[in-house]
Amino acid sequence: MPALRRIVAALLAAPLLAQCAPAQAENAVKLPAAAYDPAVKASRATAVLAGGCFWGVEGVFSNVKGVISVESGYHGGSKATARYELTHDGTSGHAEAVRIVYDPAQVSYGTLLRILFSVVADPTLRNRQGPDAGPQYRAAIVPMDATQRQVATAYLAQIGKGGYFKRPVIVPVESYKSFYPAEANHQNFMRLHPSNPYIVRWDAPKLAALKKLFPAFVRATPAP
Repeated sequence: MPALRRIVAALLAAPLLAQCAPAQAENAVKLPAAAYDPAVKASRATAVLAGGCFWGVEGVFSNVKGVISVESGYHGGSKATARYELTHDGTSGHAEAVRIVYDPAQVSYGTLLRILFSVVADPTLRNRQGPDAGPQYRAAIVPMDATQRQVATAYLAQIGKGGYFKRPVIVPVESYKSFYPAEANHQNFMRLHPSNPYIVRWDAPKLAALKKLFPAFVRATPAP
C-alpha cells in the first residue's frame, strides 16, 4: 500500500511547493571529495547506505554515473520484521536503506558518500530526515568491508572538521547484518511516481541538487 503518512504530510505542505522545492536544492551543501578514497580493483562493488525515506535515496543514486543498480530495502533488524508496516513504530531495528551495485572504476565509494551527504541526507540529524522521524529514518553508513569502513570513518571526520554544518556530524557507521529488499511497490518509486506529492516536495529537489552540483556524476538515463 502507498505510504499514507508521507503522502498526507506532503499534501499538507502542498501550497508551499512552488517556493519550497527550489529552496531544498539551493540549500544543498557541495561537500569536498573524500581525502581518503583508495582505488578498488574490481568490476563491481556493493554499498549499503541509509538516508531517510528510501524513495529519494534510491531516486538520486539511480541517476549517478557508474551505478549499476539500486534497490530499496531494510537493514539493521531481523528478517521477520523486514516489512514496511512493521518498521513504522521504530522498534524493528531496521533503517530504510538502499543497496547500490556500482563500478568502482567509474564512481568511488567516497564519491557515493559525498553525494549522500551533499544532496540526500543531513548528517547532523539523529533518527530523522525531512518530515520523517524515528530510527527507521536514520542516516547511516553500512560498510561491506574493512576498506569501506576506513573510507567512511575518515570521511565523516573530514566533513565534521570542515565547518560545513552548523551542528556536529553524528551519522553512525553500522556493522552489516543483512539487507532485505523492500516490497515491489517501493522499488523505483520516484521514477514511477514523479507527481506524488511527497516526491515533489521532498525528493525531486534532491535530484535537482545532484544535477546542479555534480553534473559530471549524472547518468544520461537512470540505472535499473
